[in-house]
Amino acid sequence: MFGKLTFASLIQDMDTPIIAILIAVVALVISLTAFLTARKAAAKPAPVPTEKYDATPLQLQAYERLVLLAERISLPNLVSRLNIPGASAPEMQAVLLDNIRQEYEYNASQQVYVSAAAWDAIRNLRDQNMLIINQIASILPADARGSDLSKQVLEVVMAQQEKALHTIVLDALNFEAKKLMR
Repeated sequence: MFGKLTFASLIQDMDTPIIAILIAVVALVISLTAFLTARKAAAKPAPVPTEKYDATPLQLQAYERLVLLAERISLPNLVSRLNIPGASAPEMQAVLLDNIRQEYEYNASQQVYVSAAAWDAIRNLRDQNMLIINQIASILPADARGSDLSKQVLEVVMAQQEKALHTIVLDALNFEAKKLMR
């Protein structure tokens, strides 16, 4: 008399608008449950650690790595380290710029541990060095060699009246690291 009731047999007997309303109600209930669960989880305070974590060693290590980065991307060190005999000026320009980008990207995670001013100094050093290389490369003749670019870069650095930016950045990084050690 009643036969076997299944979900499929119930669905077949319903109209399409009723099915749509049921699906919407089920979706609303699921969404509301998920929202309330997420809200409840967000309202719980984070567990308070019983002992304070000392980040100073990580910060000091980050400053050490940034000092090394500043040294590695300083123009005199960069030019002497990446001397490629026989390279054209555009090839040398690409090598210098790629090396600066790689060094910077490799150390990008250090910004978490250092002050905003320290990281800005590193970013400014990167940008200035890339700008100098690009400007010098743009004024060289089309047939210039990589050694011509390197020579011009070194001449620009040596002609700076004030301290070179990489020296200023190194001084700032050393100052901030010494503040942590007090």
